[in-house]
Amino acid sequence: MSLQKPLPHDAAPLHVSGAARYVDDIPVPAGTAHLCFGLSEIAHGRITAMDLDAVRSTPGVLAVLTATDLPFANDVSPSVHDEPLLADGTVHYAGQPVFLVVADSHHAARRAARRARLDITPLPALLTIDDALAADARFEDTPRIWTRGDPDAAIAAAPHQIDGTIEIGGQEHFYLEGQAALALPQEGGDMVIHASSQHPTEIQHKVAEALGLPMAAVRVEVRRMGGGFGGKESQGNALAVACAVAARATGRPCKMRYDRDDDFIITGKRHDFRIAYRAGVDAEGRIQGVSFTQYARCGWAQDLSLPVADRAMLHADNAYHLPHVRIESHRLRTNTQSATAFRGFGGPQGMLGVERLLDHIAHRLGRDPLAVRRANYYHDSPPARSGPGTGRRFGAAHSPAAPAPQTTPYGMEVTDFILHAMTDRLAETADYAARRERVAQWNAANPVLKRGIALTPVKFGISFTLSHLNQAGALVHVYQDGSIHLNHGGTEMGQGLFQKVAQVAADAFGVDAGRVKITATDTAKVPNTSATAASSGADLNGMAVRAACLTIRARLADMLAEKHQTASEAVRFAEGRVTVAGADYPFEEVIAQAYLARISLSSTGYYRTPGLSWDRIKGRGRPFFYFAYGVSCTEVVIDTLTGENRILRADILHDTGTSLNPALDIGQVEGGYVQGAGWLTMEELVWDAQGRLRTHAPSTYKIPACSDRPGVFNVTLWGAENPAETIGKSKAVGEPPLMHGISALMALSDAVAACGDGSLYPALDAPATPERILAAVARQRGRQWP
Repeated sequence: MSLQKPLPHDAAPLHVSGAARYVDDIPVPAGTAHLCFGLSEIAHGRITAMDLDAVRSTPGVLAVLTATDLPFANDVSPSVHDEPLLADGTVHYAGQPVFLVVADSHHAARRAARRARLDITPLPALLTIDDALAADARFEDTPRIWTRGDPDAAIAAAPHQIDGTIEIGGQEHFYLEGQAALALPQEGGDMVIHASSQHPTEIQHKVAEALGLPMAAVRVEVRRMGGGFGGKESQGNALAVACAVAARATGRPCKMRYDRDDDFIITGKRHDFRIAYRAGVDAEGRIQGVSFTQYARCGWAQDLSLPVADRAMLHADNAYHLPHVRIESHRLRTNTQSATAFRGFGGPQGMLGVERLLDHIAHRLGRDPLAVRRANYYHDSPPARSGPGTGRRFGAAHSPAAPAPQTTPYGMEVTDFILHAMTDRLAETADYAARRERVAQWNAANPVLKRGIALTPVKFGISFTLSHLNQAGALVHVYQDGSIHLNHGGTEMGQGLFQKVAQVAADAFGVDAGRVKITATDTAKVPNTSATAASSGADLNGMAVRAACLTIRARLADMLAEKHQTASEAVRFAEGRVTVAGADYPFEEVIAQAYLARISLSSTGYYRTPGLSWDRIKGRGRPFFYFAYGVSCTEVVIDTLTGENRILRADILHDTGTSLNPALDIGQVEGGYVQGAGWLTMEELVWDAQGRLRTHAPSTYKIPACSDRPGVFNVTLWGAENPAETIGKSKAVGEPPLMHGISALMALSDAVAACGDGSLYPALDAPATPERILAAVARQRGRQWP
């Protein structure tokens, strides 16, 4: 079996040695031109004049293009054609591309771009959520509202009413490889694009549109990315289109990469959110009714903001049954970078809203936050197998006769809920109860350093909410020597997708994974691909590859069955050999026989996720194939004099179903937690009063470093198979682990609460920077800060 083996990442030696080839490493033809955008320094204004003479006269400059020079569509939007490649008379954010420089070197293009004289008449700029609300600037005319039951009446009738607001900051993707693209003009006007993109087909579509070509005339290849996290789902469109347009205009190959500052300033971030909540609860903290109002700051163009905001609504319940609920979502237009996809795609923001509420409830009632969370969990749904270390079916201790499935606020039955057993297990292995007592003892004895601890759950829906994206294709060839060549529509961005899919192919043929060669994702080999996003890479592409492999394997089995006068089902493929009716062949010998017998050794494969039905306007249906679950426990310490803080320990139990590759999955969980904790504790985006992003480099924007990881970091996989029919009964592991970082913010809130007498909830906003922690500590002590 090749599945379930903890094999290393297929390109790990190349990464470590520096030999892995990214777009900027591809050898380019002689005469390749290099591109750079000239950017607006004004957040909102009307272009009255552009003096580009000095740009054109800069040594090395070959051409300068403006919006009027573009031959066809001036658009790079992934959605509603509202995002021009080059500003067409009005600028909408500081950092918007206004013109394009084509030069004989990267540095010449950058030098030239800074010599422009742009006359821009400033217009009022909307920079904040409050600005947008005051101006009623939206991407939908009215807020989206989903309701179940009568939340207002339920809140009013409850013994306790709780309300509050949390501000949630955005996040820069900070992929190690910046945005880059290379366009190679071909005969007949065709174009080949090498891109650092999670969505090759969208690059193909936008380049074809910009050149006035059919998509068949554009081929896009993506070998790997040095990180993506959603930031390369739509943000790479501009570079690829710019390169293609410049290549058409000059007849030269054209290459473009953003320097880190430009990458920060031009590209979109995670959506800032404000979430207001109002709830009625009983004496145990059970939610009787709740209302959430979500405000998303979307930036200047729509991009993917509507589905991001939808997913935030879809995860407003997280792991909790909300019998009476109202979720209201405002998608606000501002003169800032167009916020875009980011790992979790709105789910983390929605989930954080309800976790803040549960924390607030526990504080108000003076109860253990974990007990309050558990009181609100969905019923357990016992699947067919026991969880590791439980010795029983999931949930058996909680419900001998499982109740009927509960439903989410959007009407989907929760039939696979396993968090009661997972929470039992983590609370035991992380020694939660005893550690909570020790934290209280520490805080009583230490006036300066305060500790906090929190245990929070994750329930994350897996599938694209735009149903037609839940499909994938693959192409498999087996060569005469028994080696296997594989292509699929997924892209590799460091997550190990290629290795997992190679293991799927190897398992289908019963051979070692080393026999399988995966080459670059290529729109000429597998067309009409969906983005590698929504945690769906292995689910979709693994199933498509398996379908292709099984088609070829069936042909081989039929050949041998006929030869040995037996049934095809009697043919076995395992450990590099094929056995049938007492005969035992090496795999490569069977392949040679098939070739001589003129049997096709090539096949396409296709898969579409079954059972999905979703109406985003009504907010009803089944948008997800299944849920991925997890629990995490984090302990922190804060310095009440400086606001400095540390994560002392993190314990995570994460549900991956039957893991395709435990080593890769553990790495994803570790990385997801650190990225999530970074978002909520230190990564702060700051715009000045003119709408200019001031945190646009590693010197001003802080991401977690090695020293910021937990001192004790325990990650365990919950190894029960997925009840849904997925590849190898596995579960997606790309996005769900990021939400474990929420436990770090809740632990910091717990530490801050220890500074007061219990009468005031800390209301710690995110990111919980030292400044915010100091302010919260001051409030607890009845002081103003600063």
